[in-house]
Amino acid sequence: MTAHDGEAEDERELESLLTFIDDSRGFDFTGYKRTSLGRRIRKRMQTVGFEKYPDYRDFLESNADEFQELFNTILINVTSFFRDPAAWHYLQTVVVPELIAKAGPGGDIRIWSAGCSSGEEAYTLAILFAEQLGVEASTKQVKIYGTDVDEEALREARAGVYSLKSLEKLPDELKTKYFEPNGALFAFRRDLRRRVIFGRHDITRDAPISRVDLLVCRNTLMYFNVEAQAKIIERFHFALNDGGHLFLGKAEMLLADGSRFEVTDMRNRVFKVQASAAARSARFDLRAAAGMEKINRRQVVELALAASPDAMMGIERDGTVAVVNGAARLQFGLSANIAGTPFRDLEISYQPIELRSLIDRAHNERRSVRVNAVRREKGDGEVQYFDIIVKPLLTSDGEDLGVAITFIDTTEATRLQQEVKRVQEDLATAYAELQSTNAELETVNEELQSSIEELETTNEELQSTNEELETTNEELQSGNEELETMNEEMRIRTAELDEARTFLEGVLSSVAAGVVVLDSDLLVRSWNRGAEDLWGMRADEVYGADFFTLDFGLPTEGLRDMVEICNETGHRALPVETDAVDRKGRPFVASVSCSPLSGPGSGVVLLMEKRRE
Repeated sequence: MTAHDGEAEDERELESLLTFIDDSRGFDFTGYKRTSLGRRIRKRMQTVGFEKYPDYRDFLESNADEFQELFNTILINVTSFFRDPAAWHYLQTVVVPELIAKAGPGGDIRIWSAGCSSGEEAYTLAILFAEQLGVEASTKQVKIYGTDVDEEALREARAGVYSLKSLEKLPDELKTKYFEPNGALFAFRRDLRRRVIFGRHDITRDAPISRVDLLVCRNTLMYFNVEAQAKIIERFHFALNDGGHLFLGKAEMLLADGSRFEVTDMRNRVFKVQASAAARSARFDLRAAAGMEKINRRQVVELALAASPDAMMGIERDGTVAVVNGAARLQFGLSANIAGTPFRDLEISYQPIELRSLIDRAHNERRSVRVNAVRREKGDGEVQYFDIIVKPLLTSDGEDLGVAITFIDTTEATRLQQEVKRVQEDLATAYAELQSTNAELETVNEELQSSIEELETTNEELQSTNEELETTNEELQSGNEELETMNEEMRIRTAELDEARTFLEGVLSSVAAGVVVLDSDLLVRSWNRGAEDLWGMRADEVYGADFFTLDFGLPTEGLRDMVEICNETGHRALPVETDAVDRKGRPFVASVSCSPLSGPGSGVVLLMEKRRE
């Protein structure tokens, strides 16, 4: 394969991954610049140890939490209060007064902060207008919409709580006026906070917020390719009122949009919507041309629907059936003149699954909703399985016209999957029974288990409801691994201790003389074989007993002072000779020496042997 072929293959695999992300999570990254997007995705892949896009896609399918880590890598949330102070100063001194004057006393002012990240930009706008209008008037006239595609960043924005470091660029008087201490953090004042509304919004595909006087989108467009930027600017133009202002970042400008925007200040990237009759006429003509093109294409669309092997239905926004293709009529027994019928009156709306709730969800979330492996029992007892996709039909202006419902017949594939799963479970059971006798089958079992886990991840939606349980399970597993590690360490130490004890007992047993080890309380801890042969008492009879209470042929009371002094001082005592009687009743003179174990109070070692004549 040539280098060119390899690059083409990488591009196809990247596009496949982006399509999977869009279908699974509703994030459409297809408009992003491929160079920077591919670089960020590969950075995340290297972090989790993958080199190929298909392998990483498999990893995403089995690890729902990885989506959030990937989005955090792709969506660079860099923001702060009054970022680029010169640009905000221009906005405060020129644009804001103009907007207030245009609205008039008590007039509404609508502001949209697109790509607001964690909310600093939206709250900065609230501060600017509160400083110009006063806090009370601002709470009545100004409404600010903060949007982003990153749900985690939006949660921080809705909380409106920031650290002292985040507020370091704010003058002290603004910090005191607009933020209230909340423990170690600072919360944006509540009366103004109620005028800032945050929500998830994808500027490349969702309908824009309309009738906006000021639209702030700073350092966001630079991540998109030229085509995506053109679509976004068209949506922004639709959102802004005539004479409304567009505030971009330092790395962005509108060089090719002079017919719709005029430059207010190029240095600070502030642009104004053209309010001329020509501009409005151009917008009307564009829409009229689009309508004519739709009419010309209607026949092609109808023929394409008829030729589709998948059952498809089009439902209008008011809930009436717009179109049904031949496959759907054949599959579900629908009549050819069903168009115009309320969808709720059809059996297909609630059998084999409640489709009306899925349609409502698709409209509300403005993204495709997919349900896999839906079971349907036909009248002859035959069972079918479908993957159902409900996709909202959105115009380029963001208007919701209805939904398209696609039924993908997966009966054969589902049956094969069920059969494969059953066979794999049988193999896993047989493997478990043979595991103790054939270690080589462990590798096969791991592969089968991996296959089962892959099959269990076919429904991504259910995993999101079990995230808390999965987290608890991981914590328990981590604790279990720690306990296993501790048990292994204790086993090793126990083995070492047993080895040392065995070695010590061997040494003591090999000594012909009687050796007795006493602990710090002068209790017997060791009684070697020489002591057994000399005095006739076994080790298990004396273990743990007070040495001076034992009754054998050695007068122990005469040794008490020597032993206690040796134990207390930690110094070796001189040998002492005393009359004794061995186990056979024969008298002899015993030589007894006392040595400390290690230091004062640690115990002693007594060496007892017959004095040589």
